[in-house]
Parts: sequence; C-alpha cells; structure tokens
Amino acid sequence: MNLQQLSAFSLQFITQKNEKYDHLQSAELALKGGCKWIQLRMKESSMEEIEQVALQLKPLCEQNNAIFIIDDHVELCKKIGASGVHLGKMDMHPSDARRILGERFLIGGTCNTFADIMKIKEDVDYIGCGPFRFTTTKKNLSPVLGTEGYQNIICDCQSNGIHTPIVAVGGITVKDITPILKAGVNGVAISGAIVNAENPEQETKNIMKILEKAF
Repeated sequence: MNLQQLSAFSLQFITQKNEKYDHLQSAELALKGGCKWIQLRMKESSMEEIEQVALQLKPLCEQNNAIFIIDDHVELCKKIGASGVHLGKMDMHPSDARRILGERFLIGGTCNTFADIMKIKEDVDYIGCGPFRFTTTKKNLSPVLGTEGYQNIICDCQSNGIHTPIVAVGGITVKDITPILKAGVNGVAISGAIVNAENPEQETKNIMKILEKAF
C-alpha cells in the first residue's frame, strides 16, 4: 500500500441499508463524515443491482479521495475500475483474484485465525480479521475474537515476520475502538454503528477523531 492508502486504512466503512438509508446513501454519509475507505457489500442483491450502485458510488469516492472496495465480485471490480476487492473465506482465493486483477488493484481477505492468515498472506494487501463480537450482518459467523483474540493473532504475526495490515471487523461500536487498537490492529471496519446512529455523518466524524488521536 502507498501512503495515501495507509492513511485511509484506519476506518473502513462497510455499506449497509436500513429503514432510513440504502447502500449508496449510507456510503455517502460516511464519506461526508470524513471516511476515506468504503466497501460496497450487498450480499442479498443481484449482480445488476450491485453494478448499478457501484457505478454511482465510484465517482463519489473519487470526489472524496476515498478508496472504493467491492465485496466478493472480482470481475465487477475490474470492469468498473474500483480500487480493489474484498474476498471472504468462501469466495475466490486471493491468488486467483490477483491473476485476474494484477498488481494495480487492492485485494483484501477475511480471516478468523492465524492459520487463515498463513493461507493468504502472500496474496493480499490487507486482512479483515474478525468477528470482534456477534454481528447480525453476517451469516455462518466464525468464532468471535474479542481483544484477546486480536492480541494473540498480532503476536503470532509478529513472531513470524508477517506485516500485512490487519483491520478488525464484526460488531464494533465506538466504545470498542480504543481497546481494539491497543490490541495491535491497524484499523477498524464499521457498518451498523455508523448507519444506525442518529446522525451517521457526525458519528463518522467522531470515529475519525478517535482514530486520529490513536495514530
């Protein structure tokens, strides 16, 4: 990752819709709040729907100098020229995605254990590690980690010379951010805590202030 990408890494916003906002609106609010990394995650939507939103979200991210990641869909990432793709454990292997995308695109991978990290560490630019706690946004949830789980994983990575950036994900609230960062991760991925806040834009600003102090 270059310096601009690393500086954006501390907060990843994962889109979510609720009774107030759709995926595009949730992303726009996070961008207005200063978030510089958006992941479009529309698990229950058709490819046509995802592409339609992606084509609207890409220029918004560009206008805000934000990284735009698409969840799961490697070919769509390449087709529209997103910043990169995030791959779950049941999705395409990152090495196969790299062959399709080349080095210009960012590739992230989901991990729950140090063993997971060992399987993909050579093929990803960052790792989404979690879940921190139970979250309703994911089905087939892996065992929750808590801060102790992150400490153990970070320790194992350091002992084995693995320096791939790690972002904590899964049910994270504002009050969790500082203790999670103290566990050694490079950033946090947040969805519901922002989109379900009374004022998502202001909540994003609040989170960015916490992260600026931490780094």
